[in-house]
Amino acid sequence: MGLLDTILGRSKPVRPDLDRLFGLPAAAITLQAGAGFTPTGVGSVCFASVEGGAFAQLQEDVRALLDADAGRGGVPVELGQDPYGYTWLLARHPADDTASLVNDLHAVNTLLQDAGFGPQLLCSLITFHEAAGERGLALVYLYKRGTFYPFAPLPGRPAKRDSALELQTRALLTDDLRIEPDLARWFPLWGAPGF
Repeated sequence: MGLLDTILGRSKPVRPDLDRLFGLPAAAITLQAGAGFTPTGVGSVCFASVEGGAFAQLQEDVRALLDADAGRGGVPVELGQDPYGYTWLLARHPADDTASLVNDLHAVNTLLQDAGFGPQLLCSLITFHEAAGERGLALVYLYKRGTFYPFAPLPGRPAKRDSALELQTRALLTDDLRIEPDLARWFPLWGAPGF
């Protein structure tokens, strides 16, 4: 960043660091010990679809890669669109195998990025549930920011968040993950697949 950028208030965008996803298994242990939330074994990657044969072929390549894991005991991936037109790739693993789930999410992000579709990547998430209750929680990785944030919808209350749980989770995970400091970027993911 140059002097002119500083004077004009421009900043360089943060380069995504997909390797930060590998902090999720440790964060899952911290979350279970500190707040009683356990992994569900479900994770997803959200990206903006692009028209064209190259992107369609890449989607098939991603699906084939992850479906190959299904042949080794996993569950085939699900690909779908939300009401806003974004594409979600949903992966499932046994709840106690967060590392394999993270590997799949990392592979999808890396394939899309390496094929030149990095700008279409929006976020990745893995979900958790409270062992003794109905509450759910997701840890969301913002691709363009290289940061995580918690998202906790209130059960039975559409479009309402459990802000106290989100802030508690932020405090709990500051040593495990790079948490997004700007709360305005903690976007709600209503109706995200797997939630």
